[in-house]
Amino acid sequence: MNDRSKRRWARRQWLLGGHGGWRSLIGFAWVAIAMTAVFAVGLAWLSRVVVQQRTLTLYTTQDLAYAAGIVGQFEQETGIRVQVLYASEADKTVGGSRMLADRELAHCDVFWNNALLLTRQLALSGTYRETNAWAEFGYRSRRLVINTNRVEWERAPRSLLELTNRHWRGKVAIAYPRSGTTATHFLALRQHWGKAGWQEWCLGLRDNEPFMLDGNSDVVQLVGRGDAWIGTTDSDDLAVGQRAGLPVAALPLSEEMMLIPNTVGVMRDSLHPVAAEQFFQFVQRPDVVEQLVAWQALEGASTGGATHPTLNPDWNRLMAELEQATSELQSIFVR
Repeated sequence: MNDRSKRRWARRQWLLGGHGGWRSLIGFAWVAIAMTAVFAVGLAWLSRVVVQQRTLTLYTTQDLAYAAGIVGQFEQETGIRVQVLYASEADKTVGGSRMLADRELAHCDVFWNNALLLTRQLALSGTYRETNAWAEFGYRSRRLVINTNRVEWERAPRSLLELTNRHWRGKVAIAYPRSGTTATHFLALRQHWGKAGWQEWCLGLRDNEPFMLDGNSDVVQLVGRGDAWIGTTDSDDLAVGQRAGLPVAALPLSEEMMLIPNTVGVMRDSLHPVAAEQFFQFVQRPDVVEQLVAWQALEGASTGGATHPTLNPDWNRLMAELEQATSELQSIFVR
């Protein structure tokens, strides 16, 4: 067989599948297709992971008017998309907000709280991560607020104990004391005055027929209209009323008043721990805190810088007595 015949024979064998032939090429093609598919699936999975890590679920009790600006700044700086759930005044209840009651906190990455009691409850329940779980930053203050058209400054009460006097019957406004900072304030007063003195004051206040409202902002509005003459509220709600031109003013801080820090905590089961840590650090930054102070969402950058004497409860004791004290509040202030 000459060389030409050998070449023809080899081509024929190749086409018929001998020595691998076209069948081998098909096999290689399938392998290539399979590898491409695996690569595409892997790339899609990796892309989803990257996208997921560039998102964050935030729950907050900070007012939307303030929190939205901070969240927007965080998104712009980091490129992380934040999904936010805001709590209403009525949601901020002792024993757990609506978020805690519905176990919705299990689905978020970070909880930014503008109070303190619920944060400590969550810490005790193991909801936050084990290390560097939560932190305080900035503060608001609890205040006695008066309608300046109804109450002369010189005749305004200088103690909460005076709110049980007959002169103030039907003229005092408070947020329902199972809610938010009002509850925290009442519980701290229980420790400050002692159980017996505190119960006597609570009963006297109740019998003086106060307005009991859903939130501290409602207190400012009612006092500003003159329907109530005096009330207890938070410094940020007072600032909103003053900007709106209401005739309201705060009485000086005293040892019966209280500073309420903001807190931020990372959930133990956060799905986006890297993004959560970024927000955790971001919201504590001095420039961010100072922005909140400038907006009057906070009254100061650090409770350590406050010079006025205020309530300083033993938090371990307060938390240990929380269930009993809350039950007492519920039995006295019935809605």
